[in-house]
Amino acid sequence: MNDFTATTSQSDSSLRTEWRPLAGWSAILPQWRALAGHALEPNIFYEPGFALPAATLFGRNLGAVLIWAHDEKLVGFFPARIERSIGFPVLTGWTHPYGPLGTPLVDRDAAPAVTAAWLDHVARDDALPGLAMLPLLPETGPFAHGLTAELARRGRALALIGRHRRALLEPGDDRAGYVEHSVGAKKRKELRRQRHRLADMGTLKIDAATSAAGVVDALRDFLDLEARGWKGRAGTAAAQDQNVRAFIQNAIADLAADGKVRIDRLRIAGKAIAAAVTLRSGNRAWTWKIAYDEEFARASPGVQLMVEATEALLSDASIAAVDSCATADHPMIDRLWRERLALSDRLIATRANPVVFALARDLEWFRRLAITGAKMLRDRMKRAP
Repeated sequence: MNDFTATTSQSDSSLRTEWRPLAGWSAILPQWRALAGHALEPNIFYEPGFALPAATLFGRNLGAVLIWAHDEKLVGFFPARIERSIGFPVLTGWTHPYGPLGTPLVDRDAAPAVTAAWLDHVARDDALPGLAMLPLLPETGPFAHGLTAELARRGRALALIGRHRRALLEPGDDRAGYVEHSVGAKKRKELRRQRHRLADMGTLKIDAATSAAGVVDALRDFLDLEARGWKGRAGTAAAQDQNVRAFIQNAIADLAADGKVRIDRLRIAGKAIAAAVTLRSGNRAWTWKIAYDEEFARASPGVQLMVEATEALLSDASIAAVDSCATADHPMIDRLWRERLALSDRLIATRANPVVFALARDLEWFRRLAITGAKMLRDRMKRAP
């Protein structure tokens, strides 16, 4: 498929669908923003304020299946690109190192029809592969349930690959005593002792920046802390790459203008020693990034800050759940947040026959096993004397 040519079709559900390359996304900003605000499942990483700056770095050959209602209302946004990592071309949903969630934006009032229209489009368009992959999709979300039901109705093959769980804050009605229940008395006593140690070094303050100007100022502290930590030593801190830094600054500034960013800071005598960036869309939030000053590591500044940030999130009844965006089995946040978000990559046979699908599924499994084995070997060699 030519990545710069849009294709349009008419689905059986009477919704109009098209493939639109990245270059044409800016032309639909009002409709795109409206869809993000009325999505079945919010995804801040697919909102224009984040997605367009991110695409300057991670948008090569990117496009999207767009789904429109008759009144030119955008009701579906499925960003993707064609990848060939297993030899077969696969239409793969868009994720990247700074966007760890692949749930498409689907209008909550038309979800079944939109899901069906997307499947119709990718199955009918010969310029698209006969296989599709939706990465980092929540396994228990309403979109995933609807997709599974529609695939079963059509008799299309589906495989869940790369299944894992990461920390989630979803307290329900258990908000008042959540932290006390998660953090035992012994650990709370140790945190208080560490906090007293920090306070002995100067005036200790924890605050949250939520205004556009305040967020821009707090982001500088975060970038500086990250650059002075292990990521800085590894050369992977955002501030060390001009393009990454620009993307983050632009995305955060755009989202902050809509009140969708909160940056919590732990400061001693005015100096930030820990910072956490939280993004929000609808009734969902994401603790996107955290950094701390390793000179204060013995006093656990990152944990101290996340305990306070968790209390603040719990006090906001309009937030139903907060995704940690952390790796599975994270040693810090897993001990503080009790719930888990189950995720997987969904490989779908849009047109491929069962033999091709099974081969593609097995090749993807083997590819991931090889990557995991190579990483384990690399880590072992690093630890060797």
